[in-house]
Amino acid sequence: MTTPLTHRDRAVLRAVEAGRCAFEGGTLLVDGIGCCDQFAGSRLTRAGLIAGAGGPARLTAAGRAALAA
Repeated sequence: MTTPLTHRDRAVLRAVEAGRCAFEGGTLLVDGIGCCDQFAGSRLTRAGLIAGAGGPARLTAAGRAALAA
């Protein structure tokens, strides 16, 4: 990711890490509800920080590193 992570991005990554997120029809759901930032899922996926399609979202190695930074 070329820009720094926002507080919202970090919150989404923490929710993914906690197993609270899934992809459904291309939409990132948090606790079964569409994420308030409709672009977060695709943005973080394109950045290589989260992965998953049609099921549970999961952190990639880069996502874990970004959270640890």
